[in-house]
Amino acid sequence: MHFCLVDQVLERSADRVVAIKTVTIAEEYLQDHFPSFPVLPGVFMLEALVQTGRELLAGRGCGRVVLGRVKGLKYGSFVRAGDTLRMEVSFDRETEGGWQLKGAATVIRFGDAAPDTACTGRLIMRPVRIPAPIGS
Repeated sequence: MHFCLVDQVLERSADRVVAIKTVTIAEEYLQDHFPSFPVLPGVFMLEALVQTGRELLAGRGCGRVVLGRVKGLKYGSFVRAGDTLRMEVSFDRETEGGWQLKGAATVIRFGDAAPDTACTGRLIMRPVRIPAPIGS
């Protein structure tokens, strides 16, 4: 299953990308999570940061990358239908075999003055590894 969790890239530089995802009640995953209180699953908040991180690394010429590891992930506020998730991912440093990024997602609610933190953490992204053919 593939979900696009980046609706629009708002800002882009060599070291930082800011993107948004507007969550609607029509999102398939909200039907089961949870029927009486539909909220964006935490793993999808993380995936939104990963997809934003891919946007950043693509701009740096890093090719196809996947999430290798997550460090210090913390969740805050719920993200409900009608909310906009704003993802900000910045380049931290190159690591052995990959890149460390800092990510933060905030919730923007219609009528609220200040956004709430949805999640923050460090993402270790690595190049896609292509397995050797069977029998080689």
